[in-house]
Amino acid sequence: MNAPEKGPSQRQLRVGEIIRHALAEILSRGQISDPDLDGVIISVAEVRMSPDLKNATALVMPLGGRDVPKVMAGLERSRKWFRGQIARRVNLKFAPDIRFKIDTRYDDDDQISQMLHRPEVVQDLEPRDDD
Repeated sequence: MNAPEKGPSQRQLRVGEIIRHALAEILSRGQISDPDLDGVIISVAEVRMSPDLKNATALVMPLGGRDVPKVMAGLERSRKWFRGQIARRVNLKFAPDIRFKIDTRYDDDDQISQMLHRPEVVQDLEPRDDD
């Protein structure tokens, strides 16, 4: 029998939130020299930390979901720069390696909502007389 998977620790959650705030501040100031990120508003929905706190995965989305491949390429090119900026702002023993991933949670929510409103699903959700 497999043990149930544990979620992130309190420390992982706390450090992830600190890193999220730092990334959001860095992105809002627009000091990034990458041309693909110039003038782009990027939201940071969540930062997930590895158990050893040496890796951080930031779930991001450009405003309006536009130019996602271009923005992701710019973020990827700027990873080391972001790590240096985080090291200056956050008091940790090691600055984590930052990875960026598109936040698809809202799209997933829309897809689930659409599926729940399909006629064949709605009929299964309605109460039946024999219940």
